[in-house]
Amino acid sequence: MFVIITGGGRTGTYLAITLLNSGHKVRLLEQRRDVLARLHRELPTEAIYEGDPTDPQVLEDVGIRQANVLAAITTSDADNLALCYLARERYQVPRTIARVNNPRTAWLFNQTFHVDVAVNQAAILAGTIKEEMSLGDMMTLLKLRRGQYSLVEEKIPPGARAIGIPLKDLSLPKECVIAAIIRQGQIQIPRGISTFQEGDEVLAVVGPGAAEELAALFSRTDNNSNHAPK
Repeated sequence: MFVIITGGGRTGTYLAITLLNSGHKVRLLEQRRDVLARLHRELPTEAIYEGDPTDPQVLEDVGIRQANVLAAITTSDADNLALCYLARERYQVPRTIARVNNPRTAWLFNQTFHVDVAVNQAAILAGTIKEEMSLGDMMTLLKLRRGQYSLVEEKIPPGARAIGIPLKDLSLPKECVIAAIIRQGQIQIPRGISTFQEGDEVLAVVGPGAAEELAALFSRTDNNSNHAPK
């Protein structure tokens, strides 16, 4: 896959390194001299192209007509929108991804400007922090589908409400799938008759709001009885 990245900040640099390590062809466009000096210490020279990423001639010189993906991650939302629009309208780039710097302009990042994927870093970070604040001992391992779903892990504490109750009888959240139970170092595939034991490590895929409900299910009851919540 051939990916053009516009913007050589820390995000662009890390993305380029990750893609190169995965075997993809990458060209990173940057015009700031101080940033270019750092890029040449962190990336192969052939992956770096000096020039204004909003200049159509620069884009053509770097091979945008052959690109599979354009990742517009400059520090300017106006530039990122213009780049996505130009990439699709003039060069028919199949996939465009844009960074949203100002959450207040996020509503502009849509198909009108040919933005296939808008990455709103501030909203993602704020949402993650808010979620983690309410999850107690539950840990988020991975975000899926642009942050809509999460892979979470929690260790079942003594007196948890879910202990001893078959999965089929638990009031699991609607958007929740128990993916695995790790017991004494061994992975068990959950079945309807499976039950949780104290000390189990549980992996689950959850949707919006479901993580908090699952965390409550794994919490201790006031009287340490093992009954499912009503």
